[in-house]
Amino acid sequence: MKQAKQRGRKWFSLLPLSLLLLLSGCSEKIAVLNPQGPVAKTQYHLIMWSIGFMAFIMIVVFVLFAVVLIRYREKPENADYEPPEEEGNTLLEIVWTAIPIMIVTLLAIPTVKATFALEKPQRHDVKPLTIHVTAANWKWIFSYPDQHIETVNYVNIPAGVPIKFKLTSVGPMNSFWVPELGGQKYAMDSMETQLILQADKPGTYMGRSANFSGKQFTHMEFEVVAQKKEDFGKWVKEVQQTAPKLNKEKYAQILKPGLVGRMTFLNTHLEWIDHAKQNNHNMDNMCNTNNTNKEEHSDHHGNMENDRHAH
Repeated sequence: MKQAKQRGRKWFSLLPLSLLLLLSGCSEKIAVLNPQGPVAKTQYHLIMWSIGFMAFIMIVVFVLFAVVLIRYREKPENADYEPPEEEGNTLLEIVWTAIPIMIVTLLAIPTVKATFALEKPQRHDVKPLTIHVTAANWKWIFSYPDQHIETVNYVNIPAGVPIKFKLTSVGPMNSFWVPELGGQKYAMDSMETQLILQADKPGTYMGRSANFSGKQFTHMEFEVVAQKKEDFGKWVKEVQQTAPKLNKEKYAQILKPGLVGRMTFLNTHLEWIDHAKQNNHNMDNMCNTNNTNKEEHSDHHGNMENDRHAH
């Protein structure tokens, strides 16, 4: 008995420490619950509405459960009571059929409205910036067709401007996700999906892959840098003046499975291939062509050396 009491006191003394550790995990904001753009804010309100509505349902269920337990519990005066046999109750059957329909409807209507609304830019007075996103093992490639810029594992955007991301993939399906700016969307091989996001103010937001695509997918992260419009314009001019050009050989090397660092190029791979419209056989043929050209150049150089030694 004493050992049980001592064990109970021991666990009770650990309770404050447990609460402290639990609360310390709340010091940083959860990215999904820290919206920094109109898309994320709409989804945040939808999440809060769903959580609140479901919490209300749970409270009602537990209250009814407690009432039934207390009111209809067995007592000495009704120990021998046997309820009459019931074949059915039309009213109750209508009620417990209508309640789930009402619950699903109240959750579905705002979800459907938000889903369709977020497929369009939230601002109509500003022209969206189009950026092509290509997912590969295990990196993210961003192409700016209008600015003729391509970046790897980071993307710069102007704050307050809707960004139309056109998503595709080379190889396995991936999922493009910037939690503080909006929900995820899949990037699929030989297909194109669109995701419109917007950052309300300058800042840095982490993006990541939200779909398992191999052993290194956990490192498949990228940084979204939202800048003031004038700063974004300066960055574009700087890249156009200083960045190297991207060629087919370098692009084929980037696409090989593995991790790479950040890269910036003056042009985009869209000049010779669009993975959303063409399958990987085209890329394989391009790589094979490059290898064949290298081999032919090597053989030609070797024959010239042999001829020189023979003379």
